[in-house]
Amino acid sequence: MHDHDHHDEDHDRGLAHDLQVMSAMVERRRALKWFAGAGTVALVAGCGGSDSGSTTVVAGNASTPTPTPTPTPTPTPTPTATTSSACIADPTETNGPYPADGTNTSSGSTSNVLTASGIVRSDIRSSFLSSTTTATGVQLRLTLKVVDVNSACAALAGYAVYIWMCDRQGYYSLYTIPGESYLRGVQVTDVNGEVTFTMIFPGCYPGRFPHIHFEVFSSLAAATSGRYAVLISQLALPSAICTLVYADTTTYPSSATNLRAAPLSSDMIFADNTAAQIAQQTPTLTGSTTAGYTGTVLIGIAR
Repeated sequence: MHDHDHHDEDHDRGLAHDLQVMSAMVERRRALKWFAGAGTVALVAGCGGSDSGSTTVVAGNASTPTPTPTPTPTPTPTPTATTSSACIADPTETNGPYPADGTNTSSGSTSNVLTASGIVRSDIRSSFLSSTTTATGVQLRLTLKVVDVNSACAALAGYAVYIWMCDRQGYYSLYTIPGESYLRGVQVTDVNGEVTFTMIFPGCYPGRFPHIHFEVFSSLAAATSGRYAVLISQLALPSAICTLVYADTTTYPSSATNLRAAPLSSDMIFADNTAAQIAQQTPTLTGSTTAGYTGTVLIGIAR
């Protein structure tokens, strides 16, 4: 009963008491509302600080895509343009009557120089069998690059290249000059598919435009007979340089006259080739008649 009397006292103290309690409640709610508002502002302010920081991060990240597209266009056109149109297959040409590759014979001379000791050499100006005579004439240093036209012009390493040509008077060793073996040699392509020979600028003999013979084998071991060549062809020397070289009629006695009678356009070997084939079969040379010439030529193999 005591607890019941206390309960009545809390809830039945008259209008004045009730107004006082209600006023206190209103003030309390206002205070809570104010604190709630202040808290919201504080939270918003706090989020604003985070956004400011995150904005900095986003701005930093915005620079990330910028370098990404930069390397993309750089490498793409370079290999494509270079490899797809840089080479064609060289046409097959006759090895002529003086190959000394085992495919024919010559009375009193070596018919297969490819099996002879010393044939693998870069400087082919001297004889190396029964004589040591050196062929004279304007020096020519030529690099041949052997590539696979069916594999984006990829270099063919380990291929053997046999090269030979006439001397300054238009004669071939082991045949028209049986006692000599100069201006013949073999090299094996390096990792870049290249071989380099030092020779002389060949002369021009009647009926043919100035040229260099070559055969390509899949390996040095395969280069024991001309019958195993993967390509037999010829190189056409640049007409303008031929004219300069043959102007020296002391060194090249009849070449100028023979050249005038046998232009490239009417040559029995090159005349039926396309312009693109002729362009690839013609070495690019620089130099002079006094200092000699150096150059390069591409050899395209269709494997």
